[in-house]
Amino acid sequence: MSPLKFAAWNFNSAPAADPKLITQATQTTAPTYPMKRSPLHSTLRSNISRRSGFTLIEIMMVVMIIGLLAGVAAYTLGDNLGVAKDTKIKSDLQTIQTQLMVYESMNGFPPSTEQGLKALVQQPSSSPAPRNWRQLLKEVPLDPWGMEYQYVAPGRRNADSYDLFSAGKDRTAGTDDDLGNWRK
Repeated sequence: MSPLKFAAWNFNSAPAADPKLITQATQTTAPTYPMKRSPLHSTLRSNISRRSGFTLIEIMMVVMIIGLLAGVAAYTLGDNLGVAKDTKIKSDLQTIQTQLMVYESMNGFPPSTEQGLKALVQQPSSSPAPRNWRQLLKEVPLDPWGMEYQYVAPGRRNADSYDLFSAGKDRTAGTDDDLGNWRK
């Protein structure tokens, strides 16, 4: 009996084992049968060991395909960003107009140009002083370019009401890209 095999069974704290049982256990092995391998097995194994990584051309092809897909996605989504900004402006203008109507119904007049849209957030101290003021917005929203919406009362384009608009992408009021309550 080999000392290594016996050492696996020899524990200091374990009771002494019967040497006959140990001999039988170490000598009993599973029968071995010759494994049948297909002829492709050796071919596949040699290909796998010979080719364990990717070539530079394969990596470059994958990078080019990913770049092409990213370019197509950016081109497809490019116009959607402009539509989303226009939709945000229209939504913000509608919200502000609704709150301006509430302000006017509570006080009998809209805020002045000097008071501006801040009159919806904090009570104005200038005249005309509102009679029944209450906070209608937590904060005045900004347009998609991070600028404040413009408010002019009485309006230049709506003489009987007020002008409410975003200065647009160029951030300059009075240009063609302005989007306000006069465009429907």
